[in-house]
Amino acid sequence: MKVVRELKFWINAYNEVKSATEELQLAFDFMKEEIVSEGEVDGNYTHAIRLIEDLELKNMLRREEDKLGAVLKINAGAGGTESQDWASMLFRMYQRWCESKKYKTTVTNWQDGDDAGIKTATLQVEGDLAYGFLKSENGVHRLVRVSPYNAQGKRMTSFASVFVVPLVDDTIEIEVNPANLSWDTFRSSGAGGQNVNKVETGVRLHYIYKDPDTGEEQEIVIENTESRSQMGNRENALRLLKSQLYEIEIEKRRAAQAVIEAGKKKIEWGSQIRSYVFDDRRVKDHRTNYQTSDVNGVMDGDLDEFIKAYLMEFGGAE
Repeated sequence: MKVVRELKFWINAYNEVKSATEELQLAFDFMKEEIVSEGEVDGNYTHAIRLIEDLELKNMLRREEDKLGAVLKINAGAGGTESQDWASMLFRMYQRWCESKKYKTTVTNWQDGDDAGIKTATLQVEGDLAYGFLKSENGVHRLVRVSPYNAQGKRMTSFASVFVVPLVDDTIEIEVNPANLSWDTFRSSGAGGQNVNKVETGVRLHYIYKDPDTGEEQEIVIENTESRSQMGNRENALRLLKSQLYEIEIEKRRAAQAVIEAGKKKIEWGSQIRSYVFDDRRVKDHRTNYQTSDVNGVMDGDLDEFIKAYLMEFGGAE
């Protein structure tokens, strides 16, 4: 049924584009005979272009994992309060973007900053193509502004990292070795009433992942404080672990493909990807060179043009 639904989508989308281009051609012919105005032709043209561009964008999201939800984690960089405030601003930006897409979001981990902002936070995003869109946000985000936390009113630069992995569902089988799994519990902090602070409902999962090819080991640590029950937090922490293991497998496939197709463009996920310069009213993506002066709009979640520019340039080469 999933395959049928996907095929129906592409057939219907193609027919819609075909119909729009035929209407545009008809309107153009009628304009030459002065039956319709130039404004009506422009309207048909705009409609056809929008449908084609939307379909091109969807075509950049054909990978298996693109259709899944996403787990988005934000960490404040070095720099104390200023970086922690920047991390919370980014978190709000992504929440607003998710709201505009009608995606369901759940805050699965939250650690307040020392004086303001956050040290780290994890947002679980559920919805069709959420990972496909949000994977463009992987990397380091740089803020330049006159800091309200600087007594001299100096211009400061802060960094925060964004890490995005697919949110696995029940249709994907990921093997977790129980022998490599251990748990800690702790008292949650933040919103949630008195119960969260008195009972050890927060869980911290430790998992030793051993690469089957190289034998190298790495520890994966996941904290979950979303639920008021320890059992609920354990279940979701396991789901988040499976998401990370799935991402590791995807990265291995990408690396193998990159060796074969070495001529293709490559994005280094850990590098600085975007700068937000508040004083100059400029947000610029360093991978695509797309930029806008609408800083307030971007911070309110208007990220579509950045995402589109990234996917149209790099989506087909991944």
